[in-house]
Amino acid sequence: MQNLPEKTAFVTGGASGIGLGIAKALLGAGMNVTIADIRQDHLDSAVAELDGGDRVLAVKLDVTNRAQFAEAADATEAKFGKIHILVNNAGVAVVGPTELATFADWDWVMGVNVGGTVNGIVTVLPRMLAHGEGGHIVCTASMSALVPVGGTTIYSSGKAAVTAMMECMRPELESRGVICSAFCPGAVQSNIADAAKTRPADLADTGYAEADKRRQAGGNLMHLYQTKEEVGERVLEGILNDELYILTHSEFLIGVKERGQAMTAAVQTHLPENPEYKQTFAMLFRNPAITQEIARQEKLQAARTAGEVA
Repeated sequence: MQNLPEKTAFVTGGASGIGLGIAKALLGAGMNVTIADIRQDHLDSAVAELDGGDRVLAVKLDVTNRAQFAEAADATEAKFGKIHILVNNAGVAVVGPTELATFADWDWVMGVNVGGTVNGIVTVLPRMLAHGEGGHIVCTASMSALVPVGGTTIYSSGKAAVTAMMECMRPELESRGVICSAFCPGAVQSNIADAAKTRPADLADTGYAEADKRRQAGGNLMHLYQTKEEVGERVLEGILNDELYILTHSEFLIGVKERGQAMTAAVQTHLPENPEYKQTFAMLFRNPAITQEIARQEKLQAARTAGEVA
């Protein structure tokens, strides 16, 4: 997907925050863009902000509704032809003590963050493979998937699932022309804090009402977060570089390293290997996409050091 002009991207949660930032970057790279979002007011303002004319299609979409997802994909193909990039970005969040979580808290967050991603993949991936022109799937996860902290159990669990989807799909689909990437940003200036406004009435029961009040009273730290334009350009860079992990925020480096070190230290290396087991199940012990990603990132870092790429 290095040749983006005149190809088409489909971005969920595309009318504000991260999704709008990604849509801006892809539109700027010459693509046609469908922005799909559950809020019509956000769609209206996003169309005006993008100012992309006939190269932008806005569709109202609840990503948990599979029939709506298929209709939105159909509308995109009717207007632009084939879909080449799918960005599963729509997301919601609740945070607080795990013991306060209700079934509705779990069902709402997992339904959007994981179920919406599944719906995007099942709806769009077969269409990408059918047209045979190559494609790219980017799923917005979070640094919370890589550096999880207490109080984010539901959110981080869903984002970890999304990351694992991309890690598993990458080696399966790359040889067929479809690249998969997990986008794991830190804090971004977005509207995710207002996501409760779109929470379905049948999932309204929450154990986090008081926790949400305390969080909202904690002050506005938005000025510390990256802008939607910054992260949009980072995703564009990750697409152009075929990166498996599209990460932001160098402040998380220590946490990412520590997690890897803790997992490495926990492997039972003091026990002897079983040669037959190792040979029989060799395919389970290494992910070729991750091996390739190490080499890719080393090459990119060397190029950045030499001033060859931004």
